[in-house]
Amino acid sequence: MPPDAAAFIERAFNRRAASPARRTVAYVQFATSLLACVSLSGCHSSAPSPPQSPPAGQLAPATVPAATTLQAAAKFTDRAGSSGINFLYQTGQEANHFAILEVLGGGVALFDYDADGDLDLFLPGGGGYGTATHIVAAVPGLFRQHDPWMFQEETARAGLAQPGHYSHGAAVGDFNNDGFPDLLVTGFGGLQLYRNQGDGGFEDVTQAAELTDALWSTSAAWGDFNGDGALDLYIAHYVDWSLESQLECRAADQQQREVCPPQRFGPLPDVLYMSRGDGTFVDGSAAAGLRPDGKGLGVVAADVDLDGAIDLYVANDTVPKFLYHNLGGGVFEEIGNASGAAMNQRGGADGSMGIAVGDFDLDGLPDLWVANYEQELFALYHNEGACQFEHVSQRVGVPAVGVQFVGFGTVFFDFDRDGDEDLFVANGHVRRYPDNAPVRQLPLLLENLAGRSIVNVAPGAGPWFLEPRLGRGLAVGDLDDDGDLDLVVTHLDEPPALLDNDTPNGNGWLRVRLIGTTSNRDAVGARLTLETTTGKQIRQIMGGGSYLSHSDTRPFWGVPRGDRLKSLSIGWPSGRVQTVAAPPPNRTITIVEPPPAL
Repeated sequence: MPPDAAAFIERAFNRRAASPARRTVAYVQFATSLLACVSLSGCHSSAPSPPQSPPAGQLAPATVPAATTLQAAAKFTDRAGSSGINFLYQTGQEANHFAILEVLGGGVALFDYDADGDLDLFLPGGGGYGTATHIVAAVPGLFRQHDPWMFQEETARAGLAQPGHYSHGAAVGDFNNDGFPDLLVTGFGGLQLYRNQGDGGFEDVTQAAELTDALWSTSAAWGDFNGDGALDLYIAHYVDWSLESQLECRAADQQQREVCPPQRFGPLPDVLYMSRGDGTFVDGSAAAGLRPDGKGLGVVAADVDLDGAIDLYVANDTVPKFLYHNLGGGVFEEIGNASGAAMNQRGGADGSMGIAVGDFDLDGLPDLWVANYEQELFALYHNEGACQFEHVSQRVGVPAVGVQFVGFGTVFFDFDRDGDEDLFVANGHVRRYPDNAPVRQLPLLLENLAGRSIVNVAPGAGPWFLEPRLGRGLAVGDLDDDGDLDLVVTHLDEPPALLDNDTPNGNGWLRVRLIGTTSNRDAVGARLTLETTTGKQIRQIMGGGSYLSHSDTRPFWGVPRGDRLKSLSIGWPSGRVQTVAAPPPNRTITIVEPPPAL
């Protein structure tokens, strides 16, 4: 056995055997699965040999053991039934138009809109058809959390129960830097920007803000892309479809009418709105150098090369993904193909939906994760530095979970607080009569084994994980403020799930709330490094991510039992660097950006 593999087994065993009573079981589980992992190239210290390319149209076989050979003590409980949230996203499917509009679904936003310290929840409503050629909006849902896992609907009282567009996504950002989080809603027909008035109500300021976009919008990302201290806005657009030009497609057996695939429709250009700093925006797409040929479903704003400027990564459906490298001043260079992050392991384009950024292997560089269509590997792109990425899904064991999933919402999050970031994916098909996979699909909870490989531990995580669903949106946050990360998952045909993380272990945690002063108040673009006695963990405050959804943006770290916190370093978007010595564990701390040095 190579020395590094032996050390990995020892570290992993010690981490998971949280009590003497579990040591025997833990050792057997780890010996079974991790000895098999020794043959995996990612478990050796030497550089792996280049993988052999499979024949065209085929996926390479999995190179790790089956997902059930190792399961973390993951435990999640769905609290939705008693939460007071009885909300169903509307698609209009009952009209039998078989429109591609109906399959995108809706996302979810987790944010403390009333500043009472609890995460609240917003759900886009979708829509339907008023006539054969007229698309109408459904009312969204705003739910205020007044006690742990207990919500009160406030949609009408907050001013959000008003006519709008067939809605899909939600993105939260304090665009006017007044300390109250504002809400952007995307959808078919246009955008809606709601300014948080600070009294529990919202005002529609879409026209006043000059957000004139009327194309079919999906996901959005807030971020200060030119470094002026005000949040700008990237809007992803999907395909050029309308009910008037609806096509008729058939299932594979030619007997049933089916939803037409995105290949049948042309692309729409995305848009970048630059803030003027006075609450209004100007279309900066042309000056930014945006490409016009995407079919965007997911977008995340993050500093992928750690140069202090926020970049953009866009998940496109059936066409290459975009990676926009920020050159400064609101100008970008699209380097997707050159960087290695645009295509799959065979050099082709995927049907990409969900998207996430995290440091999978704890090397200090942000890696890229994308949830794709069936018969396509979910993609993990390892950051090699200098804006170069390597597709490493095969190496870390992604094929072991199978290729029958159609993935949407996805996040990096440390569900077991062991110091590395795990992954969750919400799955569900877009076709009514698929021939390769079921319509309703199981979710994936992928435990990160110290950056070497992943294993799906969903089957042991609780009853909710054993029922297939039509999953779509996904957001992560500590809803009950108990020091671990919970999940909210939306569906096409049932109310959302509120998954309470009850994973048992003795690990600790730290969460940080940043308040920008010179930087944008949300501190989007900040990079935080937590140093402990066993190493460093990197987090960023990002815009967008997942699919049509907004997660709590407060950075969260798991701290393995016995580990001690040494320091927290903050690289603010303004360029200022601040260090906090020995931050207190197991709590949320608030840090205000210091004034500029004189």
